[in-house]
Amino acid sequence: MTMEQLPLAEPATDTPIGVATKVARAYRTIREHDRPEIWITLRAEVEVAAEAAALDARLARGERLPLAGVLLAVKDNIDIAGIPTTCACPGFATTPQHTAPAVARLIDQGALVLGKTNLDQFATGLVGTRSPYGAVRNALFPERVSGGSSSGSAVAVALGMVDAALGTDTAGSGRVPAALNGIVGIKPTLGLVSTTGVTPACPDYDVVTVFARELALATAVTAAMVGPDPADPRSRTWPADTPLGAPARATLAVPTDHDLSALSPAYRAAFDATVARWRAGGGEVATVDIGELLDAAKLLYDGAIVAQRYAAMGEFLAGEPEGADPVVAGIVAGAARPAAHEYVTDLGRLAAAAAAARRLFAEYPALLLPTTTEHPTIAAVTAEPVAINSRMGTFTNFCNLLDLAAVAIPGEKTVTGDPFGVMLVTPAFADQVGIELAARLLATPAPLLTGTGTDLLVVGAHLRGLPLHHQLEQARARFLGEVTTAAAYRMVALPAEPPKPGMLRVGAESGRALPGELYRLSPAALGTFLSNLPAPMTLGKVELEDGRWVTGFACDYESAREATDITEYGGWRNYLNAGR
Repeated sequence: MTMEQLPLAEPATDTPIGVATKVARAYRTIREHDRPEIWITLRAEVEVAAEAAALDARLARGERLPLAGVLLAVKDNIDIAGIPTTCACPGFATTPQHTAPAVARLIDQGALVLGKTNLDQFATGLVGTRSPYGAVRNALFPERVSGGSSSGSAVAVALGMVDAALGTDTAGSGRVPAALNGIVGIKPTLGLVSTTGVTPACPDYDVVTVFARELALATAVTAAMVGPDPADPRSRTWPADTPLGAPARATLAVPTDHDLSALSPAYRAAFDATVARWRAGGGEVATVDIGELLDAAKLLYDGAIVAQRYAAMGEFLAGEPEGADPVVAGIVAGAARPAAHEYVTDLGRLAAAAAAARRLFAEYPALLLPTTTEHPTIAAVTAEPVAINSRMGTFTNFCNLLDLAAVAIPGEKTVTGDPFGVMLVTPAFADQVGIELAARLLATPAPLLTGTGTDLLVVGAHLRGLPLHHQLEQARARFLGEVTTAAAYRMVALPAEPPKPGMLRVGAESGRALPGELYRLSPAALGTFLSNLPAPMTLGKVELEDGRWVTGFACDYESAREATDITEYGGWRNYLNAGR
């Protein structure tokens, strides 16, 4: 089956069909594919249909629900009240009384949960075969692995059963399945999405992730989950200096040939083709040594950090519960061996690797990586379960250890037409930068993940292509579009170097509308702008033609009286183009 033969995604929002109709279609798709290994608990269609009818009624009354009609699957290590949480181990099954906040926030915005999906047991694995509920087969090539541990969630999305699905990611489980099934996976910064109600794998490094067929929907679902949770001690919020945009002409870091040696030949060719696509779109790349990061990746399983897995599930698995996977049990049992001083030593090694990552991201907005190394068959993984799994995490394992965010998207296919995926890896809280760069690589509009920040109107030297625009790029501002002020302003040419205008509000009788560009900056970046403004420039509120008031550049009246009025030119670019 080729990617083009997969079911097309239903629009998640603003769909012309009712939610009840979408639900009926989804269950029909589930029956047609007959892939019972995807689901551990699939809710009864009649139950979900009733919720859909109620949702249709709410929409008919004019209620606004941003995720209305988004059909959702949830990995079965995330709690939903009244539905068993098994973590793919029957002996562990419990029925929670409360829904995890991450899921509850989606339901509150109109999403409907169809059920709980299969996974590598206790979220330990990148292959999707370590489950007594069956190996989850790949969406495109059933003889191959789907990728884990969020296997069922990824395949449910890829086969069109749901619009989006939740996974978790400690070592790459929200990214490897995306790559192997040709879909999008977003792994946000640690702590942005609450892990309350998520059965831990490695508590310090677990992240709730999102799968979807389109970047826009994956971003919208992620954004809906982000928010502080007092019950989660690892919860974090967007800082004041959150970068909100990427440079217009970005240079991505890519690994050296040596660092890519783990790739299969087909995947190496696909990665090179993806880099070429980025260059063809006007982007640039720089080759960097990521050896320290790859060495840090080995600490998750081969170092003392693996003790976190024993702390999470060691005692339970030591009791040989019903349905325990022998490979998972062996990995977790081995995690009891490291001594405390070894753990401290490895934390020091992680700190050194994190410093190396900071140096890299001080020069480049993102690191472009292959998501995984190869696409093995289920038979190959059965014969060699640990070595192949370990190799597949080569490029994903270090991300959470070093507090990095990542967006996994389809890259160029292999020469045989197999899906291949890449990741845009960014520092913590630079999630929006990664999404914007991913959108450029996909040649699609960049969706908005975070609503934080302040909108800034520029009308002069900070416009694109003009001398001070680089200050906006350095501030990681997000371009929102071209706008026009209300017809109440006049513009003067100030005696400054480089040349810049001043704008004053004079009212409708003598003012006119002036063109500009709107950007969104973090609060810290806006504060830096304000503190560095040279006289006589100031920041104040400016009215746009649509009635919005935004922050914009202005100047004092005394300086304006001594400057040349250039309002008649209809904007600063026109004035410059006139040769003035």
